[in-house]
Amino acid sequence: MTLADGTRLKAAIGIGAFADLCLVDAGQAVKVDPRARPEAAGLVGCGIMAGFGAAVNTGGVGRGDSVAVFGCGGVGDAAIAASKLAGARQIVAVDIDDRKLDWARDFGATDAINASRQDPVEAIRGLTDGNGVDVAIDAVGSPQTFTQAFYSRDHAGTVVMVGVPDPAMRLELPLIEVFGRGGAVKSSWYGDCLPSRDFPILMDLYLRGALDLDRFVSETIPLDGVEEAFAKMGRGEVLRSVVVLGT
Repeated sequence: MTLADGTRLKAAIGIGAFADLCLVDAGQAVKVDPRARPEAAGLVGCGIMAGFGAAVNTGGVGRGDSVAVFGCGGVGDAAIAASKLAGARQIVAVDIDDRKLDWARDFGATDAINASRQDPVEAIRGLTDGNGVDVAIDAVGSPQTFTQAFYSRDHAGTVVMVGVPDPAMRLELPLIEVFGRGGAVKSSWYGDCLPSRDFPILMDLYLRGALDLDRFVSETIPLDGVEEAFAKMGRGEVLRSVVVLGT
């Protein structure tokens, strides 16, 4: 298959999507509890695991920590839900859309900052007695949000990038700040997960009612509704639209 200009198309990360059937390697398939709703279970295979793992696996969020999450779409809200489960005492959601900030509160955010109306770094420091947070998670993946996350953490805190940047983006930070602030600067590829270990854990949390995956499902759509679902996502109207064949 090719685009009109001859560019070859291939399955994304060896899996593909938006098709009636997909052929995958056995190593890419993870068995999950059949009691889980497919609409919810399917989300674990991408955004939920990425956000959850960014907080717990990469960021090491633990009991009593303070956390800031920049970007409150599906990945960011998964990081918020994971931080709540891990026992974080304060979870600050940052976005430029009030509707998404309301969703973030539903997933466990204790505070919300609209970055289009106030400086999120100053606001976070104001919420943390001037210290900053223990873990700052960039679920957007832009130079602006990463820089904000970098400066919003406490000294010796951790900043995690799980949002995927455009390959052309460049980051400029004073090197003395990277040195002087200590702590850790990490990227989180797919939430640093081991699917065979982590997927069943998330399914167990879901089935026990501890992780509300159903809340991430804004709508179910037929296969021919994909384009409109992308448009809704671009407008910030949905967290996740799930394709259900036969609908």
